[in-house]
Amino acid sequence: MTAPPKKGTTGEPSELLAKADIDALLESRHWDPFAVLGLHLVSGGAAGDSYVARCFLPGAAEVTAETLAGKDIGALKQVHPAGIFAGEVALKKLQPIRYRARNDGGEWIVVDPYSFGPVLGPMDDYYIREGSHLRLFDKLGAHPMTLDGIDGFHFAVWAPNAKRVSVVGNFNEWDGRRNAMRLRRDTGIWEIFLPGITEGHAYKYEIVGIDGQVLPLKADPFARRSELRPNNASMTTGPIAQKWEDEAHLAHWATTDARRQPISIYEIHAGSWQKHEDGSFLSWDELADRLIPYCVDMGFTHVEFLPISEYPFDPSWGYQTTGLYSPTARFGEPEGFARFVNGCHKVGIGVILDWVPAHFPTDAHGLGQFDGTALYEHADPRQGFHPDWNTAIYNFGRAEVLSYLINNALYWAEKFHLDGLRVDAVASMLYLDYSRKHGEWVPNEYGGNENLEAVRFLQSMNRHVYAGHPGILTIAEESTSWPKVSHPVHEGGLGFGFKWNMGFMHDTLQYLSREPVHRKFHHNDMTFGLLYAFTENFVLPLSHDEVVHGKGSLIAKMTGDDWQKFANLRAYYGFMWGYPGKKLLFMGQEFAQWQEWSEARSLDWNLLEYPLHEGMRRLIRDLNGTYRRKGALHARDCEGDGFEWLIADDRENSVFAWLRKAPGEKPIAVVTNFTPVYRENYGVPLPSEGRWREILNTDAEIYGGSGKGNGGAVQAKKHANGRITANITLPPLATMMFELDV
Repeated sequence: MTAPPKKGTTGEPSELLAKADIDALLESRHWDPFAVLGLHLVSGGAAGDSYVARCFLPGAAEVTAETLAGKDIGALKQVHPAGIFAGEVALKKLQPIRYRARNDGGEWIVVDPYSFGPVLGPMDDYYIREGSHLRLFDKLGAHPMTLDGIDGFHFAVWAPNAKRVSVVGNFNEWDGRRNAMRLRRDTGIWEIFLPGITEGHAYKYEIVGIDGQVLPLKADPFARRSELRPNNASMTTGPIAQKWEDEAHLAHWATTDARRQPISIYEIHAGSWQKHEDGSFLSWDELADRLIPYCVDMGFTHVEFLPISEYPFDPSWGYQTTGLYSPTARFGEPEGFARFVNGCHKVGIGVILDWVPAHFPTDAHGLGQFDGTALYEHADPRQGFHPDWNTAIYNFGRAEVLSYLINNALYWAEKFHLDGLRVDAVASMLYLDYSRKHGEWVPNEYGGNENLEAVRFLQSMNRHVYAGHPGILTIAEESTSWPKVSHPVHEGGLGFGFKWNMGFMHDTLQYLSREPVHRKFHHNDMTFGLLYAFTENFVLPLSHDEVVHGKGSLIAKMTGDDWQKFANLRAYYGFMWGYPGKKLLFMGQEFAQWQEWSEARSLDWNLLEYPLHEGMRRLIRDLNGTYRRKGALHARDCEGDGFEWLIADDRENSVFAWLRKAPGEKPIAVVTNFTPVYRENYGVPLPSEGRWREILNTDAEIYGGSGKGNGGAVQAKKHANGRITANITLPPLATMMFELDV
């Protein structure tokens, strides 16, 4: 693909380059270097066409133009000592050429990037302007390609208000004068093909703003690899080189209803689950060797990582990302993450990523004021600045911004075979007055506080993700009562697959923080959630948010002495795993880590040497196993017909009991005693006569409990009044599960 013939800027073959163009090139303010550099037709007629070649090669003393095959086509004249050369060349047709440059240090060859035509086409322009381009991650950013037989990298970036954009990197001494890009006026995208660039080069974009000022160097918004912090340049990289072996895993989730599958999620901060002895991070391969077998043994169905898109500041945990398309360099190259996902899928574990489309940090190399204007964010701080996090808010009303974000969701699903995206801070996106006082926000077109543009974005994102990847899960962290978060878009919903049940987490932890003697006065904390439990497809989250910022670990939240703290937490876990909804537990809480979590250190794995902590780990493992094996506990997690209260109002004894059921499955009764009082012959109504096996008891000695129980089973009998009950022994601070033995 060659550039179309252009008349010379001077109109005269003998005048090689106008002074105004020379000055503009040297001062980095030429808005269209392709109109000056490269090959240009200066005359044409019966005797043939005449071409002039122009180049900017700092450091060169002599330059000769050649064909790509090495044929000499003319010596160029130095028209400025900074390294600008020009001269007529002997060519019969327009084609890519190269230059042989010399100085006292030797000679080198440079293929002329300005002798190549554009790579993006009119259909790209059309879909980009329409906002419907779903392959932007293959078009924008830096991609290896072969053009006219020459290997190199194509660079493309959106900066519609820039006066000039250049690719700078360690391949051109970070000199913005050398590789200025071509502007596609219809879209505001700048592009250039740079011959000879290989993988592993650091690069950024040098942008001259609309006011003529050179901006801080910008990382590539579509970069697929980044430097390790504190460096923050983007890196050239090829396609993900991964042989995927997960067809069965993907096919399973694509052909099943996730609401009726067991989903138990282990939430992980990849940088602190475990560390090397010197405090450095594990690589993805090392994590795979340790984490995947651990999750298999523990019975989790999914792992969920706090954000792993590139981010500059460790204590942000990844929630202030500067590289949405780039797996962070902290754990190695992108292929390492692909190998990790493939390894998880081979043993049936899904991988979910925390995804942050709500806001972005204002680091100088990031998206803020990208081309000198509010491009990705709103210009009005009442809409474009987030007061809680000192970050910029995406402009969801701009088609190009929506495309950037939607393409990112599709990118992770396609290129890394992700099983799900947990969307962070959805509530902050939905409400224009989120964390704002009166007068600090701009109402929508109807005068309300709903962010209608964000609603349309979330609906569009979910439509495209589920259409392209039917086995994926999208999960909303949404803390308000916004209706139909996990309902289909065509029914007026936001289109998410699931929603975090923040109310369950808040109410139950509040209840467990009270002394048992006071719990009878707060009985409704544990029953209220069933009034709305089936209005959404819920995930029950005991997440990282509950064990940071002075909140303490889960075990530290429990009341009583150490034995009671462990018993309370065991009973709570049993209650949660028997409660309707999918499960999520943050790392370290499965063995009752005492310390509050910190990203700066590894989990306290040494605690597993102590029986109470090891007992807690065994309980989580057995809860996961029971939950996965017993369809009654998961097949109707999101439907009201899978739940039935047995005892909801015994506030005096702080006892709760319910039935979990599903078609074709044996029913399971869940009974919890949230006081340290041991009770015998406690009557529990059951739906059927017969023997009910005790399939799980959180007070078992193997878990660190007192060993009180029912000898493996209870007998349900019908009474004269027609009621069926079983007299059950209730261990102190314990949850038990009973399955009808038929």
